[in-house]
Amino acid sequence: MRQLASWRPELVSTPGQDVAERLGQWLHVAEAIGLHAARGQLAAAARRGGRPTAEGWRTRLQQELDRLRSTLTRSIRAVDPSHRPDPGDLDTEFALYHQRLNDLQRRMEMGVDALRQHVRQTLAQVNPELAAMDAVMEPLFAGREQRLLAGLPAFLRARFVALRQQAAESGSPDALGWLQTFSAEFEQLMLAELDLRLLPVVGLIESLDP
Repeated sequence: MRQLASWRPELVSTPGQDVAERLGQWLHVAEAIGLHAARGQLAAAARRGGRPTAEGWRTRLQQELDRLRSTLTRSIRAVDPSHRPDPGDLDTEFALYHQRLNDLQRRMEMGVDALRQHVRQTLAQVNPELAAMDAVMEPLFAGREQRLLAGLPAFLRARFVALRQQAAESGSPDALGWLQTFSAEFEQLMLAELDLRLLPVVGLIESLDP
């Protein structure tokens, strides 16, 4: 969020509410009631206790999480060493970044969604109420999250144009040095999105730690 705010400060306002209040505005009354019921079941189960142990499961799931994170990180950092940007056709250059963003988002969505389902199914054997609560929460917030993430190309284009203009105004002898800056910032943004998408999975796995 700090990175995006530095790119488009005119679109950022100081919220008057905390995160929970703002998330609550995403929910309809019926959705809020369902979420509240799931939370009540979770609290009741915690008071009852007597759950089977999750010995060994957390380690295996953490390894799967680490493998997925590593695979997707390599995809984000992968570059074509033979690619040479054309200074006279920078619109095509941005289009390549846009396509790369779309490809990475699809890979992240498919990989993370599959792992989240797997972790939830495993968790259901130890704490079915918590697994059910995650199943309730995912559809409540996933659509809004996807719509927000779909807005990233607009931020990228604004940053691309701004760096290009700054380079033109400065008269730097390295005509495409700014493109290296953009490439590094693109990588940072994708790694941040990966962390964001993995947060629910991380939380589910951590819940297996006694």
